[in-house]
Amino acid sequence: MGLSLNIDMASAAFIEPLPVIEFVAQLLDKDVLSRQLSDSDRIKIKKALRGPTRDLVFPVDDNLNMKSVVEYFQEMYGFTILHTHLPCLQVGNQKKANYLPLEACKIVEGQRYTKRLNEKQITTLLKVTCQRPRDRENDILRTVQQNAYDQDPYAKEFGIKISEKLASVEARILPAPWLKYHETGKEKDCLPQVGQWNMMNKKMINGMTVNRWSCINFSRSVQESVAKGFCSELAQMCQVSGMEFNTQPVIPIYNAKPEQVEKALKHVYHACMNKTKGKELELLLAILPDNNGSLYGDLKRICETDLGIISQCCLTKHVFKITKQYLANVSLKINVKMGGRNTVLLDAISCRIPLVSDIPTIIFGADVTHPENGEDSSPSIAAVVASQDWPEVTKYAGLVCAQAHRQELIQDLYKTWNDPVRGTVSGGMIRDLLVSFRKATGQKPLRIIFYRDGVSEGQFYQVLLYELDAIRKACASLEPNYQPPVTFIVVQKRHHTRLFANNHRDRSSIDKSGNIMPGTVVDSKICHPTEFDFYLCSHAGIQGTSRPAHYHVLWDENNFTADGIQSLTNNLCYTYARCTRSVSVVPPAYYAHLAAFRARFYMEPEAQENGSTGSGGGGDHKTRGARITGETGVRPLPALKENVKRVMFYC
Repeated sequence: MGLSLNIDMASAAFIEPLPVIEFVAQLLDKDVLSRQLSDSDRIKIKKALRGPTRDLVFPVDDNLNMKSVVEYFQEMYGFTILHTHLPCLQVGNQKKANYLPLEACKIVEGQRYTKRLNEKQITTLLKVTCQRPRDRENDILRTVQQNAYDQDPYAKEFGIKISEKLASVEARILPAPWLKYHETGKEKDCLPQVGQWNMMNKKMINGMTVNRWSCINFSRSVQESVAKGFCSELAQMCQVSGMEFNTQPVIPIYNAKPEQVEKALKHVYHACMNKTKGKELELLLAILPDNNGSLYGDLKRICETDLGIISQCCLTKHVFKITKQYLANVSLKINVKMGGRNTVLLDAISCRIPLVSDIPTIIFGADVTHPENGEDSSPSIAAVVASQDWPEVTKYAGLVCAQAHRQELIQDLYKTWNDPVRGTVSGGMIRDLLVSFRKATGQKPLRIIFYRDGVSEGQFYQVLLYELDAIRKACASLEPNYQPPVTFIVVQKRHHTRLFANNHRDRSSIDKSGNIMPGTVVDSKICHPTEFDFYLCSHAGIQGTSRPAHYHVLWDENNFTADGIQSLTNNLCYTYARCTRSVSVVPPAYYAHLAAFRARFYMEPEAQENGSTGSGGGGDHKTRGARITGETGVRPLPALKENVKRVMFYC
């Protein structure tokens, strides 16, 4: 197609242009004019805030004659500072401080807000910016007309002509795969319709057994009888879905305060061990307040790296308003956390997946998540997951590690170190996952498919060279001539290509939300002229305009055809464990993202001066950072317990 111009609608949050005093009042949600600010209030407002205005003095000349800010503003500008109990803004640098009273300042408009939004803000932003495909397409076409490229002197000078129509591309719709469920259910297999299905009349193909479980209630508003009723209904749903689930907990539901999370977890852990004469607790249910600050992260860190407990958290709002759909989704999560499988591809069971079913194949997913904007020292977190079953390729074990701030190459894929007794020792995430695949299946992988998320085009070949080399070394460290063929695929979701149906009125080419059908694949015209890439919209839209995933096959020793890799990728999107929908990104990459996000909670909590990483408000906010241990070293994450590592704990 040649050169193309990408135009899309984008939205961002901006800081409201307010007087600074109003901004502070909104931020702290209290009257700041009549009340003193606490230390935590100051930290929240800005690192650079200084003490009360009435006490602030500064040198006015080289002889270090001092003058108060209040006097200075009165004498210089005739400005009387009314709220002298409030701090000043320091707008200078460390050497030459420059103090401005809050009431004399206002926020300049047009400044983007780059920090993480809370849930309420995200919901509000989505309501305003969410556009149906037809509306978004019309907006894009209007923008092209308004830009009037045909009258642009620079475009004319370079001989550039821009069409006012969208580029027309050919697409195919890949069929949904058949899914296999347990023989004892009414429906033993299922063909998803428009990217979704449900668990009615079906039983998980490998439902696990939960004999020993317990529940901690951290929510003051949930009475014991309500919590009991919820646990009972969840247990019943797990049974209906195909699990064996004891209806009675090991000990009665334990009520605890969120600030005593560690004490509560250890108490329940030991009480259960005593009751069962040393048998381990298999599952912990936790009821959390809707706004729980750092509670969720603390609970996961203690359970997964300290006690070795698999946990399932439920928010108060779901406990009070129980729906069958919610319970069914939670039971799906519990089953895979216990080591089960919810469903598998029918073609996998009957060994009909090209280039997967013929020889033992391991599928990896990898992702690196970076700290949010403004955090300039926290490490990046890398996660790698790998399938642990063949031919089903449904269960994925995950490993995580911390690495240097904003480092995109995964450092711990393969590593060696010197042991005083054993000499040079090999390790790393790839090697460990290859070993665990062999333990789980009894076979060594003879083919590797590696889905890598989160790499920008500028880093493709840097990442490929480094990480492919690590995969090779990990394989060679297990056996001298062990070099299974590798296919390395990068997955991108952060792009501005949108695909619209040619005819919005044709019901056969769109789903309920007006988006293109799940399974739509485009591999010509808008793709690279010589490289191996394709766009795949594997999910059904819910709201807004669907964003297709962009897959780039950077290296392929398995000689996949375009059809083969597209079909495999689309089919895998129907095996995501947490819901009965096909998802927008291939599950191994999705799981790696979840594991990396989870691991951020494992860092030692540090009381720093920049908000919270928790999922809600309330309580003292702690952010999590790993202090630098050397010039480039990063404090390693606490190790996952062995029983946690083996299952899909991150789901």
